Amino acid sequence: MDLIPSFTIDHTKLLPGVYVSRVDDVDGNKITTYDIRLKRPNIEPCAGVGAMHTLEHLIATFLRNDDEWKDSIIYWGPMGCLTGFYLIIKGQQPCEVIAKLMIKAFEFAANFNDKIPGTEPENCGNYLLHNLPMAQYEAKKYVEVLKTSPCYVYPAQ
Repeated sequence: MDLIPSFTIDHTKLLPGVYVSRVDDVDGNKITTYDIRLKRPNIEPCAGVGAMHTLEHLIATFLRNDDEWKDSIIYWGPMGCLTGFYLIIKGQQPCEVIAKLMIKAFEFAANFNDKIPGTEPENCGNYLLHNLPMAQYEAKKYVEVLKTSPCYVYPAQ
């Protein structure tokens, strides 16, 4: 069985930042997937499950309520390896534009001090698995990454 393209990327060379993962054409419309990489895979520890779950809720809520972006957002969700997230949008934007959006989103998460949206049993499949302090910690670290070296191209294979 052939590896899917994302599994052919040398993860030992990835740095935290934003990558354009793929651009697909769906019925003549571009759909872009971005790799929102918080951690160096296999080098630094992955983010905790509770922190990732909380970041998923906070940033999904932020993105889908942002007047400029809400109609472009298709998907926001964590990578199974817990080293980052996938952002899928309608259209195609330069990495730098997405990095600026991620700074706003992660600053929102870093400064969030209210009830985490969607954390009632009726709203979430694992409503107890949240960790706001660690989500804030991870968000602050990622904002600093994005302010210094936000965009990358996948390493050559």
